[in-house]
Amino acid sequence: MSGAGGHPAATRGPVRVVGTGLLGTSVGLALRAGGVDVVLADPSRTTVLLSRDVGAGRLPAPDEPEPALVVVAAPPDVTAEVVLAELAAHPRAVVTDVASVKGTVAQAVAAGGGDLARYVGSHPMAGSERSGPTAARPDLFAGRPWVVCAGGADRDAVLAVRTLAVDAGATPVMLEAAEHDAAVALVSHVPQVAASLVAARLRDAGPAALDLAGQGLRDVTRIAASEPGLWTSILAANSGAVVPVLRALRDDLDALVGALERAGGQVAEPAGALGTVAAAIAAGNAGVGRIPGKHGGSHATYDVVTVLVPDRPGELGRLLVDMGHAGVNLEELAIDHAPRQAVGLASLSVLPGLGARLEDELTARGWRVAG
Repeated sequence: MSGAGGHPAATRGPVRVVGTGLLGTSVGLALRAGGVDVVLADPSRTTVLLSRDVGAGRLPAPDEPEPALVVVAAPPDVTAEVVLAELAAHPRAVVTDVASVKGTVAQAVAAGGGDLARYVGSHPMAGSERSGPTAARPDLFAGRPWVVCAGGADRDAVLAVRTLAVDAGATPVMLEAAEHDAAVALVSHVPQVAASLVAARLRDAGPAALDLAGQGLRDVTRIAASEPGLWTSILAANSGAVVPVLRALRDDLDALVGALERAGGQVAEPAGALGTVAAAIAAGNAGVGRIPGKHGGSHATYDVVTVLVPDRPGELGRLLVDMGHAGVNLEELAIDHAPRQAVGLASLSVLPGLGARLEDELTARGWRVAG
């Protein structure tokens, strides 16, 4: 059998997964796809039974053999406690956790006297706004980075966790715990806060305003649907790295608010105010330009062709087939829906120079291309 990465699984079982929410169940599904024996555990019997029923593994047997690897998928505020318990209960097993904060967990494991030679912190950079075992997928980690923090672990223990990541279809990335926490504060935790704060402004919005909502608002607020309890735990655990970024963001926002107040709706006055606004937008352009593009390469600028797609089964598929017949490869796809209209707006991103050709080809095939 092949694992989620498309290769025979090299992870040695049994693998004990403690915590069968989205990540734990997805780990189980990925390993089971490679034929690895997975044993599931969770404080909630309902959750562990759901995880079993979706195929992530089995429940422990009365004469359960010792696991070779333990994967702790618990919230950050209890991760260290669970890691310590698993290290003590399974003295020959390698123990890893998949919490999104690494420094505080490693410090607590060390303070609790855990066997650091067998403990390897890790973090797959994958997730979903949905939670629980029913949201899990065997390909959740496919093509994603999986951070491995070696700390004081033995070489064989680190290799076991790197192998786990590869078997799940991910790419192992070696980082120190502090380096990881600073990085995720910037690229994951602060964006979550920003999305939540923007989305919170919509609570009292009138229907007329919401009817004008477009793809930009959906893009900015998509992750605001995340689970509050989990994110409270994550942000609290990584507050040391998150707070400096939030303070810098607050300073930038204060400067922008001040500039707009000084402008007062007057394009010509006062001097410098509009420059501050333009500089803020330009800085955002520069930041976006540094986000890796397709397949992890440098960020690319594409031609975008927007097509009106009837909201009927099979229409989007027909559009993509026609695009293939035109000989143009799709780089990115975004779909928006016109308010109160039975039509969608499909934005097709293609390599520079191919946009005009694609417009002509699709128009000739009867598609309405938005100007």
